[in-house]
Amino acid sequence: MTVQELPGASYQPTPPPAWRPRTDAAPLLPDAEPHRVLGTPAADRVDPELMLRCYRELVRGRRYNAQATALTKQGRLAVYPSTVGQEACEIAAALVLQEQDWLFPSYRDTLAAVARGLDPVQALTLLRGDWHTGYDPHEHRIAPLCTPLATQLPHAVGLAHAARLKGDDVVALALVGDGGTSEGDFHEALNFAAVWRAPVVFLVQNNGFAISVPLAKQTAAPSLAHKAVGYGMPGRLVDGNDIAAVHEVLSEAMERARTGGGPTLIEAVTYRMEAHTNADDATRYRGDAEVEAWRDHDPILLLERELTARGLLDDKTVEAAKEEAETMAAALRERMNADPVLDPMDLFTHVYAEQTDQLRAQAAQLRAELDAEAAS
Repeated sequence: MTVQELPGASYQPTPPPAWRPRTDAAPLLPDAEPHRVLGTPAADRVDPELMLRCYRELVRGRRYNAQATALTKQGRLAVYPSTVGQEACEIAAALVLQEQDWLFPSYRDTLAAVARGLDPVQALTLLRGDWHTGYDPHEHRIAPLCTPLATQLPHAVGLAHAARLKGDDVVALALVGDGGTSEGDFHEALNFAAVWRAPVVFLVQNNGFAISVPLAKQTAAPSLAHKAVGYGMPGRLVDGNDIAAVHEVLSEAMERARTGGGPTLIEAVTYRMEAHTNADDATRYRGDAEVEAWRDHDPILLLERELTARGLLDDKTVEAAKEEAETMAAALRERMNADPVLDPMDLFTHVYAEQTDQLRAQAAQLRAELDAEAAS
């Protein structure tokens, strides 16, 4: 029985109105090739002082990675996800932020947090196993390092949307890996951000692998940046090892978000030179030849070539950058080699703003047990 045959039914089908897309999709599509600056005529427009600062930060970031990896081998860190090869993305992300802006990092983005101004020891506290976060997120406008994949992205959208409703001049920059784009949180964040025109920028660091899973087994899209058009936001594709290009694309997206233009999805094509973490054996899923092919596209090497060609880099500048990096590494090593002083009562400190009766009872029980142990 059809609807029309139901007793009392008055349904009459009508043809739908002509469908038209809301916006022209063409301006939202990324370029066919990743945007590049270094080694091209576009490099002439980059501020020399900015490039020199980027160089110092890259050298320091590489040394930070090496020191953190060494601390893991020494047992001072439980785990460390290296960003060797990805430093350009990390540094550029920190440098484009204004003081009031927020950074939403993943677990791999401790270098971005350090470049933003966070104490390196505090940045590594989570990976040491001492604290869940280890720092005050409000002090530097850095959200807690996020271990679950992509769950920081909806949080970034929520903060950005709330800031816009309040009239605050705030942009959220959310970092995620290519593996995170396979998570539902990625879809939800981009969809809400576009619908609300939230002042948020998504930076995908496509380093080739989600642990051992290559990108080709995650998506059939032409690029991750192409996913933006499905949500109604611009997608940008950039060479993630070209720090000048990453800084330029991020700056444009941040300004667009700040002036009411809405969100942008940026895919930075880079490469994870080292294993996923110290617990991973990358030789099981990729060969040495593949890794070696990326060494000539190292972010520090690319910038050194540009600075040298422009007469901006000399032995004194190189040595100064290395010395600054070594000073940072030595301080980090010394402080991380000191055993932390941990108070078991801190378990109850940051659970609720006002402790519940149950929590107070548990705290009292633990205090009594500690006092009894100390008296014995």
